[in-house]
Amino acid sequence: MKYAVVIEKGPQNYGAYVPDLPGCVATAKTTTLVQRRIEEAIAAHISLLRERGETVPEPTTIAAYANVA
Repeated sequence: MKYAVVIEKGPQNYGAYVPDLPGCVATAKTTTLVQRRIEEAIAAHISLLRERGETVPEPTTIAAYANVA
């Protein structure tokens, strides 16, 4: 499955979250590291949902960029 990930720059690091998986977050000093950590967090989040017998949400969020002059 492919989930949309939002990465935001904070004052001292980057934060990432997955809109389709509430509570699935990661932080790191670089975008490369936060990307790796959020991928690990997604895998762990889905694994925990399955262990609990809960439904794994399907990815529904679509991300796009808008060009503004």
